[in-house]
Amino acid sequence: MIRIRLRYFASLREALGPGETVELPPGATVASVRDSLIARGGAHAQLLARGRALRCALDRQMADEAQALHDDAELAFFPPVTGG
Repeated sequence: MIRIRLRYFASLREALGPGETVELPPGATVASVRDSLIARGGAHAQLLARGRALRCALDRQMADEAQALHDDAELAFFPPVTGG
């Protein structure tokens, strides 16, 4: 298993909190994390739904959903426009 830190920003943070730590199987990707969060239902399902625009950063670098994760990674989710 690998352990990653999830962080949420802007409106996601307001609804889901600042973040959490999760354990995943080796080979997990950004997409598989998003899918597992959606499967929780509730606010996670609504805010991270596949039809919603969402940006991701892996270790503070923009990432696409095919990006593989590694142990102790930081994965952040945020809306495409976070203010200015």
